[in-house]
Amino acid sequence: MAIKIKQIIDKTGTDTLLFSSWLSANGISRTQQAAYVQSEWLDKVAYGVYKVAGANVSLWGAVSAYNSQLGKECIVGAETALELHGFAHYVPMGKPLAFLYTSSLHPIPSWFLNYEWDRILQYQTSSFLDKDGLQEMEVDGHMLLVSCPERAILECVNRPHAAASLLDTYYIMELLTTLRPNVVQQLLEKCRSVKAKRLFLYMAEKANHPWLKRLDLSKIDIGSGRRMIVPKGKFVSKYNITIPTELFNYV
Repeated sequence: MAIKIKQIIDKTGTDTLLFSSWLSANGISRTQQAAYVQSEWLDKVAYGVYKVAGANVSLWGAVSAYNSQLGKECIVGAETALELHGFAHYVPMGKPLAFLYTSSLHPIPSWFLNYEWDRILQYQTSSFLDKDGLQEMEVDGHMLLVSCPERAILECVNRPHAAASLLDTYYIMELLTTLRPNVVQQLLEKCRSVKAKRLFLYMAEKANHPWLKRLDLSKIDIGSGRRMIVPKGKFVSKYNITIPTELFNYV
């Protein structure tokens, strides 16, 4: 019986999760799964979820397994995606953050959110963008669904508490000199968040990026009415937004 589970482990590695439905589809019945737990080949993580006994599961291994074994679409986005693309502007102390996104129709289960990972989870369900701007990327031997840089920076400015770290986000925007104007155009036209579009355009203009001049702004709907990103700050009339004073004054 051990031959079967050894073959599975050889295929997946030890730093990942094993989901019961996927194990069953690969020839290991639920009865056998229970026997592997009993014989200490597997540890139970949650109902229908296992890991190799004694192994440390990495977040990337878990996200990869969650997507590939269950057919899910958990996205690595925002600052974490930009970090994976090489655009981090500083190295964080302690555990790094991991920004994960799913649709509101398919949220990550609570056991996943409560597990002690090697990164601190920042999770959000979001529908302000569709599936545009996503790509597969191999990270530490695991295939992940990752936002491209153009999408990731939009996710940064759209986060619920984005105002608290807008200057840090702008530091990253300054690095994004090679964004693809056609991808930016497509995402801004489809983006449902007026706040995100206005902040993105303001920051891109402030950074004086050449690719901004290649956008057709007439096709990008930035809505009407004032948006207060912060209750007290500086008003930018062109984009009708009130932003943190420190961002406005930064040169």
